[in-house]
Amino acid sequence: MTRLHSLSSAFLKSAKPGKHNDGSGLWFHKRADGGAQWVLRVVVHGRRREMGLGGYPAVGLKDARSLASQWREQVILGNDPVKVRNNALREAARNDHLLKTVALAAFEAKKAELKGDGKAGRWFSPLQHHVLPKLGKVPVEDINQQDIAETLAVIWHDKADTARKALNRLNLVMKYGAAMGLDVDLGAIAKAKALLGKSRHRPQNIPSLHWKAVPAFYESLSEVTITHLALRLLILTGVRTNALRHISFSQIQNNTWTVPAQYMKGTLDKASDFDVPLSKEALRVIDLARPFAVAGNLFSGTRKGVISDAAMSRLMERRDMAERPHGFRSSLRTWLAECTNAPEAVAESVLAHASGNKVVRAYKRTDFFEQRLPLMERWAQHVVGDSNVERMPHARSS
Repeated sequence: MTRLHSLSSAFLKSAKPGKHNDGSGLWFHKRADGGAQWVLRVVVHGRRREMGLGGYPAVGLKDARSLASQWREQVILGNDPVKVRNNALREAARNDHLLKTVALAAFEAKKAELKGDGKAGRWFSPLQHHVLPKLGKVPVEDINQQDIAETLAVIWHDKADTARKALNRLNLVMKYGAAMGLDVDLGAIAKAKALLGKSRHRPQNIPSLHWKAVPAFYESLSEVTITHLALRLLILTGVRTNALRHISFSQIQNNTWTVPAQYMKGTLDKASDFDVPLSKEALRVIDLARPFAVAGNLFSGTRKGVISDAAMSRLMERRDMAERPHGFRSSLRTWLAECTNAPEAVAESVLAHASGNKVVRAYKRTDFFEQRLPLMERWAQHVVGDSNVERMPHARSS
């Protein structure tokens, strides 16, 4: 029988591969690859159990013997030390209040309000990329304004919009932690803003073509390809690219395209379906796109799903244009202001913008569709460069 404490620190340093007994069930296992770990063997209710006590040299001889003694006491009490430790780990996980854990829980609770359950990652990414790498392993109760300010200072002036989103998301996470009953400093966000000061960043609008230059660009989209047709319809309707990419025949009825709420800007509790009037030119573009449709999607991707979010932007980049597809909404809105007598509310509704305060919007139950229809027809006439809407060539089969 091996005596208690038969191993020594000197022996461990030069031990050969194999299992070496220190006594009372404590074993030192030296592997052939040079690594080593401690294992405790005990008998519980007539059944042998083994549990790892850590790797060597992180866990030295003295610490291994101390741990072995603690777990043997559990056996004396009639407990299975492996189960006791596993239960303790699960309890620790339940009581894990690190910022990363609370942030993920807050995100999970928020998903129901986000488009597609937040799968695109845009809600969580400001936290993931700019907050959690530095503060993720800090208990949420220990986070103060200095921690937050120091974390976001590196992007506060250069990436102001991202920093603002990160701060807003963090504020929601802190509120979620408070709802969990944690002692969170809910004023830390406001105090961090005071420490950071006013951002020097000057936001820049997305570059857009002047409405007078749109007809020439539209005419240059002469190829009957998915990207050219998608850009044409984007210009004609003034919608956002996300809605345009996901257009399907099931959404089109006569001269109306009903964009589902999930593709409109805003969270699901605020967004709603939006009816887009289709001009004669827009309907022609849709007809030309029919041969390319897959599974009902008007603008299908080259591999699967719908056209890429960047496909239209890359076309403009290849032409050395600073403008981007989203800018055509600005082109349309400026044209409405300078070339039509459309009331402000109607002009804003063309772009699906809300106008007026909450009280006004609560009582105004119209989307001005009938007023928007002739405006979109006039816009189409301007875009094609003639009052008589120019017909496009017949679709190619390839």
